[in-house]
Amino acid sequence: MGNIKWIFVLFSILAAISLMGIAISISMASPLIAGASIVALIIIMGFGFTTKKRYREEGKL
Repeated sequence: MGNIKWIFVLFSILAAISLMGIAISISMASPLIAGASIVALIIIMGFGFTTKKRYREEGKL
């Protein structure tokens, strides 16, 4: 429990918010918000995976 990588928690929360944005945009029938949420999700997930790779290469995981 004491070995939490808080940056990954932040990435997870932001990705979940992006997914909620997609759901809300579908309910509002707003393709603009849906597109923005999808782009945000792709960027957040990309940063998360590259950060995980960097941590693994540095031996921090």
